[in-house]
Amino acid sequence: MTGHHAGPQSNADGTTAGSNTSANPSVHSFEHALESLRAGDPVLVHDAADREGETDLIYHADAVSPAAVARLRNDAGGLVCVALGHDVAEAFDLPFYSDAVDHPATADHELGYDDRSSFSLTVNHRDTYTGITDADRSTTIQALGEAAAAPGTIDFTDEFRVPGHVHLLKAAPDLLAQREGHTELGLALAGAADLSPAVVVCEMLDDQTGEALTPADARAYADRNGFTYLEGSDVLDRCQ
Repeated sequence: MTGHHAGPQSNADGTTAGSNTSANPSVHSFEHALESLRAGDPVLVHDAADREGETDLIYHADAVSPAAVARLRNDAGGLVCVALGHDVAEAFDLPFYSDAVDHPATADHELGYDDRSSFSLTVNHRDTYTGITDADRSTTIQALGEAAAAPGTIDFTDEFRVPGHVHLLKAAPDLLAQREGHTELGLALAGAADLSPAVVVCEMLDDQTGEALTPADARAYADRNGFTYLEGSDVLDRCQ
C-alpha cells in the first residue's frame, strides 16, 4: 500500500532496511544517501514545495530486482521511470517524447512546474515477454543500467524495443544547472556516488487522499524502513 498505509517492510527487495531511524538523523544525510545507492538501497528525495511538491523513491538502476519493482509499485505507486544522463540518451539517439511525436497536443506543454517534461520513449528489453511483470521490468531496468555504464558498446535497438513498459527520462545536458527535477536530482546523486548515469524514480502517492504523499509522511516512511530522506535543496547544496 502507499501513503499513510505504508508500514514497515521486509528485506524482500534485497535492501538493508532497518526498523526505525527517527532517532538517527545522520541517516537523512547526503553522505548516507550515497552509501545507500552504492549498497543497492533506495533513497527518498522531495524536490521542492514550489515545484512538483512530490517525493520520489529512487534506486540506482543496477539494483532494481523484481522485489524492488514490487516495492516501487506498492509503496510508491507512481510511474516507474528510468532517468538517463543526457550524453547516454544522445548516444542511444533517444529524443524527448514531445519532439518524437507529431501531434498537436505536444505543441504547448503548459507545465506548472517546469519549462518542459523530461519524458523520452517507453521500452522493454527484448528478452522480456509482455514487459510489465516485476521480473520483466527488472530485466529491462538492469539492462538500462548496464547500457548506461558503457553506451558506446551497446546497440540500443538490438537490446530494447519500443514501445514498452519502462518510461525513459532524458536529463538536461547540464543537470541541476538547467533543471531541478527528480530526473536531475537522482542522476546528480548517482554521479556523486560514482555510479553510472541511470536511476529509477517513482513518485510516492497517498492512497487515502489521492494526492502526492506529503513530505512528513514520506519521511515517516523512510524512518520506518531505514531509508534516507533528502530535500532537493540538500542535493542542490552539494551537487550544483
